[in-house]
Amino acid sequence: MIRWGILGPGHIAHKFAKDLLTVPDATLYAVASSDQQRADEFAGQYAIPHSFGRYEDLLTLPELDVVYVATRHIRHHDDAVMLLNGGKAVLGEKPFAMNLAQVQHMVDTARSKRVFLMEALWSRFMPTLLKARELVESGAIGQVTGVRADFGFKAMFDPEGRLFDKKLGGGALLDIGIYPLFWSYFILGMPQSIKATATFGSTGVDEQVGIIMTYADGEMAILDSTLRAKTPCEAFVYGTEGLIKVHGRWHESTSLTVERIGEEPETHTFERATFGYNFEAKHVMDCLTNGQTESPLWSLTDSLNLMTLLDQVRAEAGIEY
Repeated sequence: MIRWGILGPGHIAHKFAKDLLTVPDATLYAVASSDQQRADEFAGQYAIPHSFGRYEDLLTLPELDVVYVATRHIRHHDDAVMLLNGGKAVLGEKPFAMNLAQVQHMVDTARSKRVFLMEALWSRFMPTLLKARELVESGAIGQVTGVRADFGFKAMFDPEGRLFDKKLGGGALLDIGIYPLFWSYFILGMPQSIKATATFGSTGVDEQVGIIMTYADGEMAILDSTLRAKTPCEAFVYGTEGLIKVHGRWHESTSLTVERIGEEPETHTFERATFGYNFEAKHVMDCLTNGQTESPLWSLTDSLNLMTLLDQVRAEAGIEY
């Protein structure tokens, strides 16, 4: 049995907790919030035996195996390092931290302490996306020529909310732009060149981001994200013999379609009764059971590479926090 703690009982933590209840050999063991009442309410909802009004109190439970960090972007680094220094395995929400220097510090801490650490890039473990890459690697659409992905929704404007406050790491890039960047990295790896631009709102955050990247063999990635409008949220891989379309919302999709030139479209479906956080949770548990301190599927090097891309886009588009 793997005993889980949750740090930061917000919206995403509720989804994660509900999915964790479906994972065999997982138990919700503790929750910590900056507000004791919030922690108690969360604990009551999911029958969690330990609830704390201070984050560091999770370290008082020696039997706690792993902690899911779901605080605001600007706290991810500090909360993860605190737990790692206390010997706790960490699954940290994306973005892993605010910049590459912070992620490097997290990675160095985990490796020096020999404690498990992984970025909660949940889409990496979705069956639909795993199938997409399997099809690409099998040559189902020929040689890849490019990828495309979008992510957009109409956000309710709140100048003090996490999406629109620069002090909280607000903006489209870190919250949703990370997904299209992940897609390009997942299929094509690291690019040779990056061009990016952003549209800034009244609070100074990036409300829209557009990215074009090119690769060693001439492939191209076209990516965009926006807080100003609802977009299809679809992802594509283009090849010399066809294309793969991951249906909306692609980062959590249950289906994809392969369209080969001269053939009927072929759709693959992966139904589930969960939000989809159970896949990453199960993988973390497998790693812990096997004594691994790093995921073989989404490694710390992958997280460093993704944050490198995010930092490069920020620099190119003039995005500051």
